[in-house]
Amino acid sequence: MLTGDRVVPRAGDGVLARVRKLGQHEAIMRPDGRRAMLFEGDEILVAYGDRYAPDPFEGYVPDDLGPTHLLAAGGLAGTVISAHACMKAPTQIEPLGILTDARGVVTLKRCAPFTAVTPLDATTLRRVGKPLVIGVMGTSMNSGKTTTVAAIVRGLSKAGLVVAAGKVTGTGAGGDPMLFRDSGASRVLDFTDFGHGSTYMLEHDQVRALLVSLIDELAAGGPDVVVVEIADGLYQRETARLVADPLFKAHVDKVLFAAGEAL
Repeated sequence: MLTGDRVVPRAGDGVLARVRKLGQHEAIMRPDGRRAMLFEGDEILVAYGDRYAPDPFEGYVPDDLGPTHLLAAGGLAGTVISAHACMKAPTQIEPLGILTDARGVVTLKRCAPFTAVTPLDATTLRRVGKPLVIGVMGTSMNSGKTTTVAAIVRGLSKAGLVVAAGKVTGTGAGGDPMLFRDSGASRVLDFTDFGHGSTYMLEHDQVRALLVSLIDELAAGGPDVVVVEIADGLYQRETARLVADPLFKAHVDKVLFAAGEAL
């Protein structure tokens, strides 16, 4: 492990940490989807990342290996700078060191099964007979986007169509992909499969590459329909830029908009 005052973490770096004080997150999601209860003194393997979620926390990758927080139950580590009034204090963790091996720092991108490519390198979408692509977005977090995706997948699957589903942006966690599978999706992918624990603060080129790469990979299986969720709301920076990009209109055929409030 890399340790010491001179180590500067980066988003996606794997880190071994010790739980110091339980707060909002009292459990962490295991790879198999089970939520494992945490106890003070437990050692957990998580990854650094930024998060912006209006309902829970806003947090960022710290500048050193000092005490920090568990930003999300999916295993994202970062320092909380603001929180919703309904939240408890964040769970406090003590980083013990950044993981390394013979190739250097162990990162999410190194472990990811897929690599995001530039839009020009995507091939499946240019084939004749590409699937219908439906995009789902909304006004904000918890406006009903994931529920809408699940309903579309379920309805079209029951109608006899083969439907693949994915999540382009957001904060990594197992709940949404599992819901898509339970709804009947033939294949499910999200941004974590391309090496990102969170898409907050990603450059626009990275987000647009994720959109095309995810759709392209899902389309490669030959489904009739691909349904993709764009997380957060229209005012969130990454979402606003992606929707305004002509690339979005070129690859997404239909859009459903989930509104949970006055907007």
